[in-house]
Amino acid sequence: MDIRPGFEDKFGSNVCKLNKSLYGFKQSPRAWFEKFTQSMKKQGYIQGQTDHTLFTKFSQDGKIDVLVVYVDDIVLTGDDTVEMRRVKEKLAVDF
Repeated sequence: MDIRPGFEDKFGSNVCKLNKSLYGFKQSPRAWFEKFTQSMKKQGYIQGQTDHTLFTKFSQDGKIDVLVVYVDDIVLTGDDTVEMRRVKEKLAVDF
């Protein structure tokens, strides 16, 4: 990164660390997906090994829910309607 002309260094070697990404930066989608992934894992979903945008959750009574992220869309399907409703509510709170 280049220093802009006319910049006066008033703080010496002090730096500022950003704790979260900002919208508009190249890293923003990656940071969002990392946060999304952590949220899904906390809810018991398993991330796909070959397709990292695929998340699955198997209930103890044999039901399954599948969630896929594609660009700015999320597809949620499965046969556990209670879990699907719960995950939608949780995502609405988190994001």
